[in-house]
Amino acid sequence: MKLFNVKLTMRSQILAVVFFFILSWSFETEAQHSGIQKSIAENRKGVLVVKADPGAQITVEQLRHEFWFGCAISNGIFGGSASVDDQRQYKEKFLENFNSAVTENAVKWGNMEPRKGEVNYAIVDAILEWTEENDIPLRGHNIFWGTPRFVQSWVKELSDDELVKTLKNRAETLTSRYKGRFAEYDLNNEMIHGNYYEDRLGPDITKRMVQWARNGDPEVKLFMNEFDILTGNRLPDYMTQIRKLQKQGVPIAGIGVQGHLHSETFDQDELKRALDSLAQFHLPIRITEFNMPGQRSKYDQNREIKMTQEEEMQKAKNLVDYYKICFAHPAVEGILMWGFWAGANWIPQSSLYHKDWSPTPALEAYQDLIFGEWWTSASGTANTGGEFLTPAFYGKYKITVDGKSKEVTLSKNSGKLIVEF
Repeated sequence: MKLFNVKLTMRSQILAVVFFFILSWSFETEAQHSGIQKSIAENRKGVLVVKADPGAQITVEQLRHEFWFGCAISNGIFGGSASVDDQRQYKEKFLENFNSAVTENAVKWGNMEPRKGEVNYAIVDAILEWTEENDIPLRGHNIFWGTPRFVQSWVKELSDDELVKTLKNRAETLTSRYKGRFAEYDLNNEMIHGNYYEDRLGPDITKRMVQWARNGDPEVKLFMNEFDILTGNRLPDYMTQIRKLQKQGVPIAGIGVQGHLHSETFDQDELKRALDSLAQFHLPIRITEFNMPGQRSKYDQNREIKMTQEEEMQKAKNLVDYYKICFAHPAVEGILMWGFWAGANWIPQSSLYHKDWSPTPALEAYQDLIFGEWWTSASGTANTGGEFLTPAFYGKYKITVDGKSKEVTLSKNSGKLIVEF
């Protein structure tokens, strides 16, 4: 097995190989919640049945996952501030690794309209054009952000009546302009940590925001999004808020939970407990903003610290552990990194690629997991009854029978797909 695509001294190569095998063993034995592999099989796999002539040669090749393995898209790549080579490599490697995306900053109101009436749609338009061209579903982050320090000064200067009209215009204009193009939006970001709009306009403002967004696009899906939940620290507050909004009749499409408030590692028990607690609402859960290491690590305080080889390996292990717990959980429908390249990642050390585009150990760990351990590839012959059955991860497939191919989708909703040739 190729360990890393980097040059190492002979001594460091030996140490890295030894450390890799220690960690490989620990992936399966250390603190992984009991039955995690069984849960993944139960929650992420269905059955593909291919019907063909007895003895027909059949291959089943997975093309993509139904589960969202995504990443944030940087403004710099589509705003012209990155070099041509970095733009090319960013797009190529994004498509190699991810099947979904979220706007990091492009949709934020303060980014789109820092000065009243001067709205920049160019970067959003460019990102959407590229994601649609490549069949990448895109989250819009976010329509509103009520944390006071992120509210534009010109918005704060409006009267209450003007503020209501301005909020209504923002929601309606955005969702109507991009009607049907965003898979979902974060409605009002991080409300339990600050809600300027509610403080000024009253407790029904979230419900009104939903209605305004629906005026522009009646089918729009609106998520909540919050941080410090998966650590357990603000989980009770978040659950109280969800209950309050549901009692008000606010139609919540899904629960967003950010995944970067841990330190160099994370508490596996708290992550599992938080997901179990949120699952009681019977809403889809997305881990919307993942970094490893996280915001409470030493790297957030000093973005210039270089990781040692041992720290890189520990980061790779932690990433695998985190993804396994989330992928195994039936309520979770996706996990999105908040950056994958050190040249465009708010915590550069959490990247899959260094700034020079050389890979980190976390890249190989991630790819081995998503496109190896969790990837279906099967072949065989139809039995005497003219059938070939295989368990398969939910997603899109290319089925080939005696040289003739079809592309099909096995979904979690159905659990089973019969393909006839």
